[in-house]
Amino acid sequence: MSYIDGYLVPVRAANREAYLKAARKFDAMLIAAGALRVVESWPDEVAHGKVTDFFRAVAAESDECVVFSFVEWPDKAVRDAGTARVEAELAAAPPDDEPAVFDGTRIVFGGFMPFIELSSGQS
Repeated sequence: MSYIDGYLVPVRAANREAYLKAARKFDAMLIAAGALRVVESWPDEVAHGKVTDFFRAVAAESDECVVFSFVEWPDKAVRDAGTARVEAELAAAPPDDEPAVFDGTRIVFGGFMPFIELSSGQS
């Protein structure tokens, strides 16, 4: 069964294009490492909650929005090998001169094992 990595990323609204550029590069690495698909979602309707919300989850600042992303892998073994490969590639790459697009210390992420999968026409 597939395996899902989910992410919440605080990104300054003004950095949308820079985030898109960085995400395309990183997401291509994930696909090359065995991911089936990567979805990056720019916020459209994300409300501030009364108790908790996406903004609080990443300690978003007033000029930041929260990007929701996920990576679908064929299974956990492919995910583990794929993320190890991407981490090694990033560690071996020379640092780029681009400024950081987001604060990586505030990303919320986790790995998930789907237990219900529905598609159109299924129940």
